[in-house]
Amino acid sequence: MLLKLRRTIGLTGLVFYGVGTMVGGGIYALLGKVAGEAGIFTPWAMLVAGGLAIFSALTFAELSSRLPFSGGPAKYITEAFHIKGLGTVFGWLVIATGVVSAATLTVAMSGFFLDLLELSVEWGRLVVVLLLLSLACWGIKQSVVVVAIVTSIEVIGLLLVIGINVESFTGGNFSIDPFDINSFNINHYMPGFEPLIWSGILTGSFIAFYAFIGFEDMVTLAEEVKGSESNLPKAIMISLAITLLLYVVIAFVAVSGGDLSLFVESNTPMAYLVKGSSWLDHQVLIVISLLAGFNGALVQVIMASRVVYGMAKEGQAPSFFSRLYAKTQTPILASLFAAFTVYFLASFIDLIVLAKITSGIILFVFAGMNLSLIKIKSQEDKYTGFKVGLWIPVMGLLTSLACLLFVLIGSVSGGH
Repeated sequence: MLLKLRRTIGLTGLVFYGVGTMVGGGIYALLGKVAGEAGIFTPWAMLVAGGLAIFSALTFAELSSRLPFSGGPAKYITEAFHIKGLGTVFGWLVIATGVVSAATLTVAMSGFFLDLLELSVEWGRLVVVLLLLSLACWGIKQSVVVVAIVTSIEVIGLLLVIGINVESFTGGNFSIDPFDINSFNINHYMPGFEPLIWSGILTGSFIAFYAFIGFEDMVTLAEEVKGSESNLPKAIMISLAITLLLYVVIAFVAVSGGDLSLFVESNTPMAYLVKGSSWLDHQVLIVISLLAGFNGALVQVIMASRVVYGMAKEGQAPSFFSRLYAKTQTPILASLFAAFTVYFLASFIDLIVLAKITSGIILFVFAGMNLSLIKIKSQEDKYTGFKVGLWIPVMGLLTSLACLLFVLIGSVSGGH
């Protein structure tokens, strides 16, 4: 009997899955790095990153409704341009974003282990990857339950940080120096038109963009979602809206809650924001940071294994990756491949380099996905499901390319 992936995920579970991959280790580990570039204008960097993401998110929403297959982007490119080799290239690029992203979070979690348990970085990486592999192979329903539980804990953690720091939003004045944190004055959150300030905001937004990716992971579960044609688009937009709101608020808290230079240097920036609390031990936030990183990495490993599985079914990857374990109906060989690659990358590449590589590849993939939807929409189209205007993928394509161009210029000129 031919085994198939099980359709066990509803809208609620899918939203938890989406929020879990976005509101994960990205915000818990990298917000300090974003603040290191954007200073007190970090909320603007978050808004810019969210604006970049929303066009491509809508594009993925329509593509996932039109073509609800686990191969995701590989399938979309192939259907749009009828070039199987091009679809294969994009499929492997998406797999690369998954494993590099998971490796980024694994490295971040090694820092959390240092702060919490003084466990060596090497052992921390190994423990994390083995746990990721075990859960990914256990079953998609079980994995989504774990993701939902941890996502709830992550969001509660952010709400606790906001609650503890709410008093930071009162009175006083900021110096125009973006790294001088004394008190709250909304006027000094307005960056004006100074090129140097906007350079920092845009650089910060590129790093922050990493914390928004995740909707492209959701589409790879299409063959495991109930009513995927309608539930996937809904879940993508709900997840992104929740994520953007939380990120902007927590960014305001971060830049008004203490010494920004210490916040930037912290391995666990969320824990730093509650160090002065009399009723919440900052180690609670270190534990939540660890769980958030694990949650995000788990979603990425699941995504990468599903894309490998989907491509193997289409003859775009070695056929043995399409084998499912009968008891759990999960692609174990594809999961092993993803987990091993994560461990290798986490062992040899720096956190920020990994995050920037992930963002760079995913921006290129987003450009390809937007171009695919433009191509599909330009043809005779009788599709009546979830649709967006043609201007959405056009804007998605332009914003993705503009961000990539900014990064390339910065690299050539010796910037970040």
